[in-house]
Amino acid sequence: MDGAEGPLLCFPNLNSSCRKLLLRPRSETAVLYTLLAFISLLTVTLNLLVIISISHFRQLHTPTNTLLLSLAVSDLVVGLLVMPIEGLRYIVTCWLLGRLMCALTPFVSYCLVSVSVGNMVLISIDRYLAICDPLLYSSKITLSRVKISICVCWACSIIYNGCILMGHLGQPDRFSSCHGECVAVISHISGTVDLFMTFVGPCTVMVVLYMRVFVVAVSQVRVIRLQTAATTVGAAPVAKKSERKAARTLGIVIAVFLMSFCPFYYPAFTGADTSNSSSYFAVLSWIVLTNSCVNPLIYALFYPWFRKAIKLIVTLRILQTHSRELKIL
Repeated sequence: MDGAEGPLLCFPNLNSSCRKLLLRPRSETAVLYTLLAFISLLTVTLNLLVIISISHFRQLHTPTNTLLLSLAVSDLVVGLLVMPIEGLRYIVTCWLLGRLMCALTPFVSYCLVSVSVGNMVLISIDRYLAICDPLLYSSKITLSRVKISICVCWACSIIYNGCILMGHLGQPDRFSSCHGECVAVISHISGTVDLFMTFVGPCTVMVVLYMRVFVVAVSQVRVIRLQTAATTVGAAPVAKKSERKAARTLGIVIAVFLMSFCPFYYPAFTGADTSNSSSYFAVLSWIVLTNSCVNPLIYALFYPWFRKAIKLIVTLRILQTHSRELKIL
């Protein structure tokens, strides 16, 4: 039989130490550590491939792909830092990383959530303009403007979450009853504000824009069919087929994103405080975290350029001279 691992206390040498909430058999702990390592490594690897692909190949240096790059960076940080730390917390059932990390971990997690939401909104705007205003898209959406928008998105996320978690950052152990706990609590008022600022408002914008994109894309398909049947001089400009396909793919990304993030705001919907010590918080947070692994999988399924880029990276052809100029679209 497997024996229960470890002592009953998180810190056996401290009288004020918390007790371990759950003693797991060694075999179960080994399986959980293996699963955690696999998910974290997969998330980091897939998003790193996205980052290398978009950064390396000059043909992929487009405004839309720059937004995907920003999203991949936030997902990479989730797999590299947030997943291992949160996984360790729930496997060991103790907080072993100290007061500073207790202050920073919720802050980083919430910042990445806000950045992801911001990137999704920017992607929705980009696709809306590409489909609904294709003639002026290239003049309105430039690489420099997109990069500025991304920087503003990251800066606003850091400032906003610093305000939401100001109390926790200043005194991370104020809700902890013993050593070995890291409890972050967001009040109902702050949680309601956060609900509207980072979920209801952005989601409304995304849904409205994509409904408009869908309607315009359908009408453009009809225009193309009419033009094919009888060539018309001076016909209204329509978006390229590749633009509509990109809109569809990114629409899937946003739909999956919304399904992943809806449960996370359950406490705010019910009027309760949001606390990472709640029994259901682990499930809600991991639904959000796994979204960081799902995004690049969607790219692999729907973007041929991503699959081609992966082959070039894995076979090390990107190390060859002039590989940046290869055509993969």
